[in-house]
Amino acid sequence: MNDRGSEERPLRRAVCPGSFDPVTHGHLDIVARASKLYDVVHVAVMINKSKQGMFTVEERIALIEDCTASYGNVVVESFHGLLVDYCKERDIPAIVKGLRAVSDFDYELQMAQMNNGLSGVETLFIPTNPTYSFLSSSLVKEVAAWGGDVAHLVPEPVLAALGTKLRRS
Repeated sequence: MNDRGSEERPLRRAVCPGSFDPVTHGHLDIVARASKLYDVVHVAVMINKSKQGMFTVEERIALIEDCTASYGNVVVESFHGLLVDYCKERDIPAIVKGLRAVSDFDYELQMAQMNNGLSGVETLFIPTNPTYSFLSSSLVKEVAAWGGDVAHLVPEPVLAALGTKLRRS
């Protein structure tokens, strides 16, 4: 109850899942937009033991925390397993996903229907900003590895981290 005697409404919570290897301006656009719609947005960094990422999960979490600190309502964590289990453990009723193109829709719709069937979690699709419709972490890594300029595709902390990683390899 608040000081007026009425019950407080529960926090509206959502999750933005992904590998974020690395986080791009496209990812951050979706997280920023979700953070305006929800009281708390969880960014769930997927752990895939069978895939070797450029950045460790811990590095990805640190980069996302750095890039979303100004939003004030973003929690960044890793997860392994089913996203619906992550949602259930944290009482998160909604998944927010960005759609870049029609080609994303078929797969994401199947995932949304499966997640809803497994747990009742709803999925909300946000169309990506057209500026980022071509953008993916894989493309960023490939262009950066070949010496291309990706400064307009990723935030400054990610650009610096990419430079460090690529100088080491």
